[in-house]
Amino acid sequence: MISLRQHAISLIAVFLALALGLFLGSGFIGDRVNQLTGTERDRLGVAENERDALARQVNVDQGFLTAVTPELVGGTLVGKSVLVVTGPTAADTDTEAVKALLADAGADYSGQLSLRTTLVRDENAAKLSTIVDQSVPAGQQLRTDFSDSGSRVGDLLGAALLVRDGARPVPEQDRATVLQTLREGGFLDYADGTVKPADLVVVMTGGAVPADSGAQGQLLGRLASAMAQRGQGGVLAGRDGSADGSAAIAVVRSDPGLGNSLSTVDDVNEQTGRLTVILALQAESEGRSGAYGTGKGAASITVTAPGR
Repeated sequence: MISLRQHAISLIAVFLALALGLFLGSGFIGDRVNQLTGTERDRLGVAENERDALARQVNVDQGFLTAVTPELVGGTLVGKSVLVVTGPTAADTDTEAVKALLADAGADYSGQLSLRTTLVRDENAAKLSTIVDQSVPAGQQLRTDFSDSGSRVGDLLGAALLVRDGARPVPEQDRATVLQTLREGGFLDYADGTVKPADLVVVMTGGAVPADSGAQGQLLGRLASAMAQRGQGGVLAGRDGSADGSAAIAVVRSDPGLGNSLSTVDDVNEQTGRLTVILALQAESEGRSGAYGTGKGAASITVTAPGR
């Protein structure tokens, strides 16, 4: 018998197909309506009614998915701790929605780090590199093959905050030193006493980036990958457009070395994407990474069962 989770996930494809049909249909009608008269205009009126019916159906389906999502994710992350990291362009609504689902999934919340715009600006790379070199916790060693700023700061944060099965976390004082040094350097924010060691990490970002954004997407994508490799895995989640151009998810998906180290979700502004973030974290804890969503490079809409 098909489970509620399998049923709802199978409906995601239907929801997206309806939404795509609605989008394409409304664009076609808008382009043609001023060119036609008589019988053809009547036909367009029928098409508009069909479009409106599709819109209502999409709203109903999305409402259903929102209602059943807590049931779908319930218990999926029990016994796992998750750290949330927000990039400068991450939307608060997306972050809060994902945090709520983490609670529904039974995850232990390890706190939130907010990366500042100064961290992703090219002109601050030298200062950031100096801080990283001076902040490595005692007994830890950063990877020598990481030479770019994003990978190095991600490796530092991962070494300080993430743990693998059976490993002991870095002492609290060393963690505090790393975070305080980066905060005093103007690179990140957090509330004192709220950040704890975690098994998994979710890095939240926004959508498309401007053509003049430099290496901002590169830095965030590499930071997320390096952090995830220090723990049991991670997810980089962005909005529509985050898989295009030089945005962070596009960077990760274009480099197998990065894409194999964590999962990506390119539609976290939708309920389907938020659900997928939780399912992807569960898959990551089992050693499975994937590219999910509807953007360029996505392998599937959402997480599928192993072997399917």
